[in-house]
Amino acid sequence: MPLRAICVWLGILVLANVNGAIRELLLVPRLGPASAHILSTLVLGAVVAWVAWLTIPWIRPQSQAEALLVGGGWLALTLSFEFLAGHFLFRKPWAVLLADYDLLAGRIWILVPLVTVLAPPWAWRRRRAQA
Repeated sequence: MPLRAICVWLGILVLANVNGAIRELLLVPRLGPASAHILSTLVLGAVVAWVAWLTIPWIRPQSQAEALLVGGGWLALTLSFEFLAGHFLFRKPWAVLLADYDLLAGRIWILVPLVTVLAPPWAWRRRRAQA
């Protein structure tokens, strides 16, 4: 199960980067940075939930607790990539990386990590209820 969960997260990482590219290339010039950020965040949250819905049968957690572990793993990988790669590879200052979490400044990025951790148990519950 852990290897399958990591494979899915790698797919989410690719989709998140495509989302970011679309935001910067298409949305920011048309909507401005603030609106583009909000729209991009909402879209990425929906994409993460959709990927969890599609892949949770393949990942095969045996319980809601295991599905939450998948979400926790995805969260750890996401935050590690965001902060470690963001700072050390892409040379973004820590303040810039943390600014996305400033709700008082209208930044709603916190929704993506929340969806990331909660989507697998949500998908597991919904799939199980359908079965």
